[in-house]
Amino acid sequence: MKRFLIVLVVLGAIAAALYGGLIWMITKPASSMAEGPIVSLSQGEIMAGVDRDNEKIVQVNGIPFAAPPVGDLRWAAPQAAPSWNGVRDGRDFGAECLQNREGSGEFLGDLLDGLGLNPVQRHLATVSVQNAPPPVESEDCLFLNVRTENLGAAELRPVMVWIHGGSHQSGSGAIDLYNSNALVENGTVLVTINYRLGPLGYMAHPALSAADPRGVSGNYGLLDQIAALEWVRDNIAAFGGDPSNVTIFGESAGAQSVTEIMSSPQSKGLFHKAILQSGASSYNANALDAAIDGRLTMHEAGIAFMDGLAAADASAADLRAISGEALMAHIPSKGHLSGYLLPTIDGVVIPKLMGRAIADGSIHNVPILAGYNADEATLFYPSIQKPTVLVPEFPISHEDKLAKLNEIYGVEDALVLVEQYGLADPENWDNGALDMLGDDLFGVHMRYLARANTEQGEPSYLYHFTRVTPTEKQTLGAFHASEIFFVFDSHTPLLGLTDEEKVLTEAMGQYWANFAKTGNPNGEGLVEWPAYNGATDQWMTFNPSIEVKSGVRAEKLDVMERALVKNVDLAYAQVMPDLETQFADAASGSQESGADSLEP
Repeated sequence: MKRFLIVLVVLGAIAAALYGGLIWMITKPASSMAEGPIVSLSQGEIMAGVDRDNEKIVQVNGIPFAAPPVGDLRWAAPQAAPSWNGVRDGRDFGAECLQNREGSGEFLGDLLDGLGLNPVQRHLATVSVQNAPPPVESEDCLFLNVRTENLGAAELRPVMVWIHGGSHQSGSGAIDLYNSNALVENGTVLVTINYRLGPLGYMAHPALSAADPRGVSGNYGLLDQIAALEWVRDNIAAFGGDPSNVTIFGESAGAQSVTEIMSSPQSKGLFHKAILQSGASSYNANALDAAIDGRLTMHEAGIAFMDGLAAADASAADLRAISGEALMAHIPSKGHLSGYLLPTIDGVVIPKLMGRAIADGSIHNVPILAGYNADEATLFYPSIQKPTVLVPEFPISHEDKLAKLNEIYGVEDALVLVEQYGLADPENWDNGALDMLGDDLFGVHMRYLARANTEQGEPSYLYHFTRVTPTEKQTLGAFHASEIFFVFDSHTPLLGLTDEEKVLTEAMGQYWANFAKTGNPNGEGLVEWPAYNGATDQWMTFNPSIEVKSGVRAEKLDVMERALVKNVDLAYAQVMPDLETQFADAASGSQESGADSLEP
């Protein structure tokens, strides 16, 4: 018996040592990249780093693409990028933009619960996050990163510029999830960017508008994205990238940003294709001095946000004197205003309500690849608690909820939704409302954009991602952002991959890269992906088998699209009835300035 206990103790010690070694392997800091070649830019020389996993690929990180937006440049359009003397070390990422990280721990816990991880997986995931060094943050954060294996080559490769998500409030281009080699190994040059976030990126305020030569405020994060595209146009050839073949792509708020870039006259000629993963701003009705029923104007919201930090009549100089730390600390107390720290229709950067611009073709129409995931709302419903965001509030009783659906959609269309989502049963309301919310937030907008883009003569390719995490106790389904792991091949080793999922990962990377090359995702060895046609309504589905399906959630999306169009028309009439003229004037000015064509 004594010998048996000794053996158990020894085995336990070995297991503990192995587990501790596994934690050390997961949490140890990455080694510095080896020094790579020197790249000459108009700003100065910068040293690349040799990628740790593929020595043919080099990374150049932390490149400033605009002047630091500090001091008088806080809450101002981005200015020309700085130059430097000597050789800049491009192996480390630049600082992330200031952002509020409160609640991130709770979100991680909810995500781990939903993924159904076993105790060991959960502990390893938690420890790896807790032991990670906190990211460096600064208002001086306008940096981008380039990953290429085409340095010095005669033939330039297509460029993919990634715009990260995070509700326009958080995130960065340096997140590990986006920094992998798959898209580069598939023949592209990858760029990831930072842009200003939250109040520093999107707050509008009368004092800031009065001090701005354009007479508007807000949209600073969007202007940063456009400035990054201008930098790409002027510099990407030095990395082997083709400035005449640029694809912008993003997920969630990053995909919404893609539609906002498509809507802006200032982005003309800077991109040639677009990929949108779970996001389109077709119902963003925020405007500076007008509002739809029940909403504040963006100027009013800016004053309300600054309440407690600055007087209502504060000047732009007064606002800029407030420290960044104070602004970030102020965010949690103004959570009810987060829906106003977003892009705004200002008549200049965004001339028109985007739902109307998408429909009438006054955006920059280009080939698009767009889609969404089957269970988008599993991460959102606990906080939103309603099946649609077309109304600010939803009643509590089941009878009143059904009446509200009739009010929003009309009796006949509401009945379709009640039947399709199983909303008639009070016990099933939350399950059905959760499913409906995903289609309401994402699905209807993706199809609406693809349909309109096709009608404007540009090819569109729609997808529906339905792959579910292969863990027995998972509850998230094909959750929001879960396709990113496959597009970038940046899977976590904690979950593992089936052989089918490895094939899916390889295929999705090829589809995305092929689209960036030619505007068509198809290629040798891949299931043929048909261009979208409203009559056939064909989508590519990833589950992880790859199949073309017609009429994905068609009845539901048809009802939602009718309601979306009605609400876009109502919002347009309330917010900016004279915007047609403003857009025409802005477009005319762009043409007179000799802007390049958007044609690839």
